[in-house]
Amino acid sequence: MQGFGAFARAGIPEGVRLIEYAGERLTPAQADARYPDDDAVRHHTFLFAIDDDVVIDAAVNGNDARWINHSCDPNCDAVIEDGRIWIETIREIEPGEELAYDYAYMLEERHTPAAKKRFPCHCGAATCRSTILAKKR
Repeated sequence: MQGFGAFARAGIPEGVRLIEYAGERLTPAQADARYPDDDAVRHHTFLFAIDDDVVIDAAVNGNDARWINHSCDPNCDAVIEDGRIWIETIREIEPGEELAYDYAYMLEERHTPAAKKRFPCHCGAATCRSTILAKKR
């Protein structure tokens, strides 16, 4: 886990649309200019790509969705619908449980061991893959 986290105040059933991932809409070029990729610095942004043309930057005009951390064994999923990103539960969530979804971050280049190290995961799940990078197919 990297950030503050978001936690359920009460039990939440499976299949609930919790919150929209809100923020400033950017082009990928604008996002790259705002947050240049530096191999020497630990990766951290609130960017979320909707498609090849639009990226949401939740650091600007974002909401509480930006605090939801990654997990390799998530209880939520990010659903893109009509150009918007929604966080939905994929199983029942207990009161006090941390909300998390799989960031499934993808790089254009090969996901080498060095790349995986730049994007670490410390979620603690039994299935933790030690990176927020998705498996390339």
